[in-house]
Amino acid sequence: MAGSPAVIESKNYLSRFGTLAWLSLAQLVRTPSHSRRAEAARRAARHILWISAGLGVAIVVLMYALDAWEIAQMPKRGNPSLWWVRILTDFGKDEYVLSVLAVLLILVAVASPALRGIQRSLLLGLGTRLQFLFLAVAVPVLVTEILKWIVGRGRPFVGGEANAFNFSHFAGNPAYYSFPSGHATTAFALAFAVSAVWPKARVAMVVYALIIAATRLVLVAHHPSDVVAGALVGIIGAMFVRYWFAARRLGFAIRHDGTIVSLVGPSSGRLKRVARGASAP
Repeated sequence: MAGSPAVIESKNYLSRFGTLAWLSLAQLVRTPSHSRRAEAARRAARHILWISAGLGVAIVVLMYALDAWEIAQMPKRGNPSLWWVRILTDFGKDEYVLSVLAVLLILVAVASPALRGIQRSLLLGLGTRLQFLFLAVAVPVLVTEILKWIVGRGRPFVGGEANAFNFSHFAGNPAYYSFPSGHATTAFALAFAVSAVWPKARVAMVVYALIIAATRLVLVAHHPSDVVAGALVGIIGAMFVRYWFAARRLGFAIRHDGTIVSLVGPSSGRLKRVARGASAP
């Protein structure tokens, strides 16, 4: 996928598949080659600094001024009437999101070696974008899991009271995995990544991320500051992965001012024609 060059032609499907997989991996880990990657790195660093400063201040303010009060206003945990919120919140669960992206990526990987010419190129372009989406979510999720273990913040009412400063560092106990919110990390990372590839989806993805964040509060699974911290990790992690791809000329271009923009991908109509060709006998 990852924008692989022409795959060595072979009559053997497994040989073509192996070559394609190797080239795809090699391009992801190759040395950056874009001539404007330094400008992109400086621009991204400035944005990360401002985002971190703004949301960092918000996290501290929320911890001291709002967290304990907010969770005390939420419905009692386990309230049967919130069944629909528990279903909704699963759309931000990292295992589910990453599983869906992985299945799509596998389908593209399996179909690509069977195609030729423009059909293969179109499908490989989609594969590059799916790789980006998967890694843009997986990287910040991994960082969040490490932070949860290090910080060890108790979830709301662990210990019997609305204590926003209940910590047990390095405990390894899920009851103390409140900070940052994993669902918020996943939702905001996915929202940023999808918006980076398909800018027209930005509003819908922001609404999606905000809804997932709200469900974590309503279900009393996290404090408000946990959710903001999750959003911060998700956005910064996805920004890092976007830069990684752009610096290697995979799916993104870098303008003269360092702005990273998505390359034009295959249209839905062309992808449907490719899909029909891949499934035809």
